[in-house]
Amino acid sequence: MQFLFKLYQRITWLSIDVVLGAMAGMLFFASVLRVELVWQEYALLGMAVWCIYTADHLLDARKLTSVHREDRHHFHLIYQKPLLMILGIVGVIGLIGAIGFFGFSNELFFGAGLAIMILLIMLAIRKLADKQTRLKELSSAIFYVIGISWLPWYETPEIDYTWTAFGLIILYMGLAYLNLIMLSSLDAEYDKEAGFASIATKIPQEKLINRIRQLVTGLILCSFLGVILVNSFYRIFPSLLVVMLLLHYLSFFRSNLKAEQIRMRMEAAFLVPALLLLL
Repeated sequence: MQFLFKLYQRITWLSIDVVLGAMAGMLFFASVLRVELVWQEYALLGMAVWCIYTADHLLDARKLTSVHREDRHHFHLIYQKPLLMILGIVGVIGLIGAIGFFGFSNELFFGAGLAIMILLIMLAIRKLADKQTRLKELSSAIFYVIGISWLPWYETPEIDYTWTAFGLIILYMGLAYLNLIMLSSLDAEYDKEAGFASIATKIPQEKLINRIRQLVTGLILCSFLGVILVNSFYRIFPSLLVVMLLLHYLSFFRSNLKAEQIRMRMEAAFLVPALLLLL
């Protein structure tokens, strides 16, 4: 069991869990919008998410020293040279693969433009971190969900757009935001020590915990309401969101786990939409 924990810990530090969670999220929205995506599109999304996420952690790791405690940022500090090399290779392969698959089409230009915009906003928020701390988690959640859902939306005819689908994307953004502020709360002491700005370094911990409790309760209630109100085809999707939210709640509030174990459980919650492959 200890070996499996160490193995999964390594996977989280390499950001593979985030990649798989993003791919499961795109499957979620492809299923909501009844779009058939091919494996190349999932692979390209995975490479893009890994590149953005790894680049962000490498930038954060530059603020650290080798004496900082071991975590995913410390991992990126120790292995920054090989990770930079892999980042370049994956980026080039992803770009060549995107051009080969999409050609010089609207999908390519829209996807590239979205990735560039996300990177620029991330850099801007990083520069304004002390003044606009609360925007960091909120903007990351919004752009994460836009990033994993834009292709299903793009390939869906406008006539198939529904208010249910729009409601689900808002709930998914709420879930992503909840995940980020929970992680920020777990990392509050470490972020202060390392000089990172986050919502947890600006808001007192007790007040932040109350906000987290209110947010998760509201999201669970809205998702339950969705299960009751939507038609039978859509019922599975708010049900999956309820499961993901409950996993976050139970991991954060109802367990005696260490911070890294809680983090891994919450990241694993984003794999729940992969159950759609069995339906």
